[in-house]
Amino acid sequence: MPSVPLRNRAGAEVGTVELDDRVFGIEPNVPVMHQVVTAQLAARRSGTQSTKTRAEVAGGGAKPYRQKGTGRARQGSIRAPHFRGGGVALGPKPRSYVQRTPKKMKRLALHSALSDRAAEGKVIVVEDWDFAAPRTKDGIACLQALGIEGRALVVVPAEATAAQLTFRNLPEVHVLTPGELNTYDVLVNDVVVFSSDTLPTAAPAGATEAAEPEAADTEAAAESTDTEAAAESTDTEAADTEEAES
Repeated sequence: MPSVPLRNRAGAEVGTVELDDRVFGIEPNVPVMHQVVTAQLAARRSGTQSTKTRAEVAGGGAKPYRQKGTGRARQGSIRAPHFRGGGVALGPKPRSYVQRTPKKMKRLALHSALSDRAAEGKVIVVEDWDFAAPRTKDGIACLQALGIEGRALVVVPAEATAAQLTFRNLPEVHVLTPGELNTYDVLVNDVVVFSSDTLPTAAPAGATEAAEPEAADTEAAAESTDTEAAAESTDTEAADTEEAES
């Protein structure tokens, strides 16, 4: 299980934190990360591009000249696509670029990105963000004490308003809450900074294992009930047959 030093805001080590192997210790799946990031960037597109077809542009309601006898090619409207000012043929229309991505795939991509950053030593864990009041200067001093250079992703608790306001004005810092953590933001930043209460962990393995025996017991009970009901039905039919014969 990988471990990283636990530091305070001044950058001093105050302990060690064990990282969850299922989140920070897996083999990064590059194709899944690529697919998830592509879907994220596609979902950001507004999809408002639009052009007018020949039915939507103004004018062109009358035939420009008679069909025969002019020596020119026949035309039905001056708003056809080959005319200047005419409609656009096969042009773009408003659409959604959202791609459906399974939850398990998004989870795997996020764990792969975090594992990649952990393998490079780019995961930092801070004891807490105990800022008394929002102050950008304190945020700069904290990042310098932690030795962070380049783009940083800072994950703060949703209720830590002072920490969010402290970091949000720094151009090289991106602030997220634990529920907003995603693959793209992990990969686009050089360093990921967690506090001890925002460090992600995987769901306990025992939860799934415990659910399987319960399901098996339920199925066995159902089969037993069906068997008893069938036996009772057979006995009843046999009794009715004996009465009819007598």
